[in-house]
Amino acid sequence: MNYSDNYNPSLSDTKIFNEIVKEKEHIGYYNLVTQDTTPLKKYAKTIKQKHIVVIGIGGSTLGTYAIYKFLKHSKKLEKKLHFLETTDPIDIEARLEAIDLKNTLFIVISKSGTTIETLSIFKYINSLVSIDKSNTVVVTECDSKLNTYAEIHQIQRFEIPKDVGGRFSVFSAVGLLPLAIVGMDIDEILLGAKKVHDSFFSKEILYATLLKKARFFVEYKNKFNINVLFSYSSRLEGFNKWYIQLWGESLGKIDINNTHQGLTPIGIVGPIDQHSFLQLVIQGKRDKTLTVVKVRDFEKPLKIAPITLEGLEELDYLNNLEFSTLINTQADATIEAINKEKDIPCDVITIDSVSESAISGLMYEYMLLTSLCAKFMYINAYDQPGVESGKIILKNKFK
Repeated sequence: MNYSDNYNPSLSDTKIFNEIVKEKEHIGYYNLVTQDTTPLKKYAKTIKQKHIVVIGIGGSTLGTYAIYKFLKHSKKLEKKLHFLETTDPIDIEARLEAIDLKNTLFIVISKSGTTIETLSIFKYINSLVSIDKSNTVVVTECDSKLNTYAEIHQIQRFEIPKDVGGRFSVFSAVGLLPLAIVGMDIDEILLGAKKVHDSFFSKEILYATLLKKARFFVEYKNKFNINVLFSYSSRLEGFNKWYIQLWGESLGKIDINNTHQGLTPIGIVGPIDQHSFLQLVIQGKRDKTLTVVKVRDFEKPLKIAPITLEGLEELDYLNNLEFSTLINTQADATIEAINKEKDIPCDVITIDSVSESAISGLMYEYMLLTSLCAKFMYINAYDQPGVESGKIILKNKFK
C-alpha cells in the first residue's frame, strides 16, 4: 500500500518498538550508555593544560557544547573548554586571541577524518604552534586518514564507532573525552542517558510518552510542520542548537515513496524570546507545536533586591523574589497563555536540576524521539545525503 501522506495509522506501538529494538543491533548510539569510561578518564587525568580546544563542526561539537554550556557555571572547573567550529576568519582570530596556545590541548574531531572545515582550522593551528603528541589528541574513525596522521605522529587517538553518526555521538569519545578533561563527571552523564534508555526499553513511563509524542508529530506533520523548542534557561541555548541539527538533519529526508519529508526545528530561549517569537506562536499561523523546557532547581538563590525605586513603587511586589521563581513563573504564564488558545499543541518537560544526569537524560530522550519519528515516517534517520552532496561540490570547487 502506498501512503502518499506518509502516515499509516495502523502502525502499532509494538511494531515500531520492535523495529527500534532490531535497530539497536546496528545503530550504535543506543548502546553507548553501557560503555567502559575507564580509558577516557585515565587519559583525562594526564592532561595538564588549562585550555582545551575542540576543533570540529556540527555533530563533533554541538552535543559537547550543549552539556558544557548547561553545567559550566555550576562547576568549579580548573580548565576551560573552547570550540573552533567555523571558517569565519574573524571568529577564528578572536577566539585564538583569548587562548594561551602554549598552554592548550587540541582535540581534533572528525568522524570521516577529512572534514574540510575541521582540517582547515587544524592546518592553521599548525602554523601557529608546534603540534605533537604532547598537545594534541584525535577523535575519529579507526581507518580514517586523520587516524593515519595521528598514528604517524604518535598522537593519542580515540575511536568514533562506525555505527555511531555524528549528531548521535555526544555519548561517545566525541563528547565524553573533552568533558572528562575539563572535570565533568562522565559516569553521571552516561547514567542519566541510561535511565532514559532503561525506562523506554523496559516499557516504563517513557515508552508510552515518547511513542505518543512521535505518533502525534508524524500524524499532524502536514498541519504542524514547525516544532518549536522553548527552553526557559539560557543554559539550554547549546541544547537548542544541538536539537536543531538532530531534528533537521535526521528527519529532512525522502521516504520510501520518494516523497520529501521533514519537520522544521526552531530553538528559542525564555524569557528573552518571550518578548519576540511568542507573538507569532499565539496569534500567527497555526503550523507550530511548542515544547517548553523548564528547570525546577537552578541552584542559584539570587534574589531581586528589596529596594524601592522612586516612581516605580508598584513593582515592590517583586522584592526578595528569587530569579529562579521569576523565570519559572514566566514559563508557567507562557504555557497558560498558549493553552488558552486551545489549538496550539503544547507539552512541558521539566528538568529536575542543573546536573550531568539531567541534561544527558534530556538529550537521550530527544535521540529516541527522533528515531521513533523516523520509523513512523519511513525514512532513514542516520544518513545525510543532502549534506554530503554539498560537501562533494565544495571539494570540487577547490580542485
